[in-house]
Order: sequence, then C-alpha cells, then structure tokens
Amino acid sequence: MAPTNKKIRVLVVEDSAFMRKVLEGIFNTDEQLQVVGNAKDGREAVALAESLKPDVITMDINMPHVDGLQATAEIMTTNPRPIVIVSSESREGAASTLRALELGAIEFVAKPSSAIDLDMQSVKEDLLRKVRMAAKVRVVRTASRLASTIQNAIGAKIPFPAPVSPRPAPTSGLDQRFPVVVLAASTGGPATVMRIAPGFTGDFPAAVILVQHMPAAFTTQYAAQLAEFTGIRVKEAEANESLQPGTLYICPGGQHLRVTPTGRIQLDGTSGRINGYLPNIDATMESVAAFAGPLSIAGVLTGMGGGRHGGSAGRSNIRDFRHASRGHQGRRCRSGARYRRHLCRH
Repeated sequence: MAPTNKKIRVLVVEDSAFMRKVLEGIFNTDEQLQVVGNAKDGREAVALAESLKPDVITMDINMPHVDGLQATAEIMTTNPRPIVIVSSESREGAASTLRALELGAIEFVAKPSSAIDLDMQSVKEDLLRKVRMAAKVRVVRTASRLASTIQNAIGAKIPFPAPVSPRPAPTSGLDQRFPVVVLAASTGGPATVMRIAPGFTGDFPAAVILVQHMPAAFTTQYAAQLAEFTGIRVKEAEANESLQPGTLYICPGGQHLRVTPTGRIQLDGTSGRINGYLPNIDATMESVAAFAGPLSIAGVLTGMGGGRHGGSAGRSNIRDFRHASRGHQGRRCRSGARYRRHLCRH
C-alpha cells in the first residue's frame, strides 16, 4: 500500500473560543490540513509552537497577556515557524498586521468586519490557499534581524525627502526617460521589501513601483510604515500622477497599475482579475517596458501571479527591450546594471 501524504499540521491562535471553532471547522474541510492545537493567547502560542512544532501557525493580533505581535516576535526569534496572521481589516488592524509581517509573519488574511461564521466563509478559500502555501516556505530567524534593520534606519534619523516638483511629461524620445524598477512581491513579500527598502536613498535615480497582493485597506498604511525607515520618498500611487525618480510607489490594493507612454500612472479597478490576479504584475511590467525600454528593471521577490509563472510575460517584455537595445543603446544598458547591482546588494 502506498503511504498516505503527510498532512500540514496547523496551530490555531485566537482568543475567541467561537472563532477558534470556526477556523478549526474551515481547516477540517481541507484533507491536506490537520489542526494539532489551539491557543487562546500569545503565551500559549509560544509554548505550543515549541512543543508541537506545527508546520503553520495562524495568529490573531489582539489577545490578552501576550498579544500576537509579541508572540510572533518571540516565535520568529527562537523557534521560527510559518505564521499566517488572521486579523481585522480595519485601519488599526492593518497597522498591527503589517507590524507582524515586519517581524517575520509571512502572510495574512483580513477578517471580515463582523467576523461571524458566515462572513469567514467568504475568505475560506483564500485562507486555505495561504496556509497551504505558507507550509512550503522555509522560514529563518527574522524578527531580531528585521527589528535591528528598522531600528538602525530610524536611529540614523533618515530625513524625509523634500517633495518632488512635478516633472513635465516626457517626450517620445528615449533620452527624456529614466530608469524604472518594478518589484513584485506576494507571500513573504513585505518582510523582504523591508530588508531592501533601507538601501534606497532619497536621490535614488530611478522610480520604483511595488506591486503586492494586499487589500485596499492595507496599502495606504503600508506606504506610511515603509516610509518610516527608508530615505526614498514612499507613497501610495495615485491615478494620473507623473512618475518621478527617487520615489517608491505602492500599487493600491484591488487595482492594476500601468504606466502610460507619457510616464503617468494609470490605475484600473474595474477590469477585475487578469489571469486570476488583481493586481496583475505582468500588466505593470509590460507597460513599464513600453515606457522605459532598456532602462526598465524587473524584480520578482516571491511567487506572484501573472499567468503560470508569476510575472514571466512582463519580465520577458523587459528582457526583449534590453536585448533589442544592445549595440545602439549599450550605454543605457550598462547604466541599468547599476540599479540591478543595488538590488542584489540588498
């Protein structure tokens, strides 16, 4: 007889007995998952993470005694496990969830506002998918390193860059254009971005566009928190604004972001999912390749959707522009390597 597939062992951390039951019921519907324990606060979570050694932990934030942030920091420092945050989608909930991601949690699911059983069923498939995906992530002791990076950046008193004056729309000539870096991040992305971000300075000579799968309620807060410890100007992208070097743009949740041929940001919240994803990174990369040509740089930090390969079509467009430019635009290709080296160092 062939051996059965090993199930993914899940520890549920939630202070509400009702919600623990709801979550356990959801996980029990998936034959790949097995709930091996429940914790009602962060103190129990730390102890059970050590004794049970689960494959994945789902973590609430607001709990008595030791909250989800403290528990996440302790677990990721001493006994790292893949952690999926399951918490409120309110503004306050978004801030706490993003802090947990800074501390090493790799994914999150926003609870519906009323968080009753019926509403949780609306995020069931998303929750199951993210827990299964989290089990495949190789985690490391990230909390202390991230905390040190953030603290060092804040301690250095990085000045907020002065507002950038509006830049005239570029002409059709390539010489009027500038480098554009597109970063795509999904599972584990926020923590990775926060390790890269301190390396960007206010005078970074390229525009940076970050596309992540986040709810609309989270991206504004994410931009604000990211700006706390990096020198580059950080903002949530706005429709029809001109792309500027020295600025990191966060793609708003629930919208596709494209760059027009004149260098303006175009947001699309009406087309729905493209190849199953919203936002779709290929849509962004393809438009950036058309605008910046060989000055475009693509970086996929984790698995993220467009088609089957997560940004493969967009990256191909950017490569095509670079390959076509060799011979008569060699200088510009070499300058593009400068920005790629920056990303590799960080």
